[in-house]
Amino acid sequence: MAKRMLKILLISLLLYSCQKEQKQDPFEITNNRIGLLTNEIQIKELDSIYANDSIAKRTAGDQFLNNVNEIEIYEKGGTKLLVLEAHKESDPLSTIENIQIVDPRYKTASGLSSDGVFKDIKDHYNISKINNTLSTAVIFVDSIQAYFTIDKKELSKKFQSTTDIEITATDIPDSAKIKHFWISWDTAN
Repeated sequence: MAKRMLKILLISLLLYSCQKEQKQDPFEITNNRIGLLTNEIQIKELDSIYANDSIAKRTAGDQFLNNVNEIEIYEKGGTKLLVLEAHKESDPLSTIENIQIVDPRYKTASGLSSDGVFKDIKDHYNISKINNTLSTAVIFVDSIQAYFTIDKKELSKKFQSTTDIEITATDIPDSAKIKHFWISWDTAN
């Protein structure tokens, strides 16, 4: 009887440990994690994390580019996945500061992705603030460290040619498409 109980216990432990070894979803967005990328990953580690993908780094010699610290991640097939910005330019020990979510397969638990609409943000998250810029409304959601841009062409005409009018959540149509989806990791570096 004791041998049987020991076998059952061993099998139970084995099954439990197998369940705990579930793989990380490569497209899941959670707090401080985007797929396999975390807020603690250093630039020098990107080659191993994205070994099956392509990494394109913009350098200071690229005279026509605005951001020289951008790192673009592409699937082998050519689909752009993410745009990363390091805390410290050209420092391989630096961590990631900002991530533009390009590929719509990257999603939060509520299903919010880069091809979403304002309703997806409004219905699932508390909007911290909305900034009125020259061409976009910038929506901040602190709980997921994210900000989204919506083209002002999606808003009523009174907002399109000025930055002086405050934009509220009720001014943005539910169907307004997300133009850009950014995650901002504010870690000390």
